[in-house]
Amino acid sequence: MKAVVLLSGGMDSCVCTAIAREQHGSGNLALLHASYGQRTERREKRAFQEIANFYGVRERLTVQLDHFRAIGGSALTDPRIRVPEKELATPEEAGSAIPVTYVPFRNAHFLSVGVSWAEAIGAGAVYIGAVAEDSSGYPDCRPEYYRAFQELIRVGTRPETQIETMTPVIGMRKSEIVRRGAELGAPLHLTWSCYQGEEEACGRCDSCLLRLRAFAEAGVADVIPYRVRAASPS
Repeated sequence: MKAVVLLSGGMDSCVCTAIAREQHGSGNLALLHASYGQRTERREKRAFQEIANFYGVRERLTVQLDHFRAIGGSALTDPRIRVPEKELATPEEAGSAIPVTYVPFRNAHFLSVGVSWAEAIGAGAVYIGAVAEDSSGYPDCRPEYYRAFQELIRVGTRPETQIETMTPVIGMRKSEIVRRGAELGAPLHLTWSCYQGEEEACGRCDSCLLRLRAFAEAGVADVIPYRVRAASPS
């Protein structure tokens, strides 16, 4: 069965791709990348292409969702909003406070493109590397969000269409994702997580801090370049 995989270029989506490859084989993968006016747009797209090349996947789709920049409301798409540094939330805080790096309802847009493409090419699954635990507390990364979207797919596609939303890493901690990626030989060295830097990761935004902590807890070397590499992010 063919599967569409949403591949941002980050470590979660990279490991999600590795899992989809294990299930379906490289020849049955179709990789989708959505740029949306984020600060590290070019670097993430480069990571997408390099990961796709690593797996030898030829069926690729890149889309440009520029309306997110016009909508604003997120530090990732609005240069007037500062990206927080060295402010990693506790698990309790992550569950209650929505950070300024949240892009309003972003994953619904990504999934919509993925489902449209899946239906057009006859794919039976759309994979997304959403993570509920040990992440930034984004509301569109919760399991109930994807259960609701699955129902939307059912009522909004052709009667004969059968597309399942796959979230294989949603219940994992970041360190577990790193370990799983290492087990599968995923090219974590090609991934990019930083919200700010494109030449070097800043090492200070919450995405960098989560990544650094995950690699440290997993006991796996993170070889991407950092401007600042926290010894023990918390």
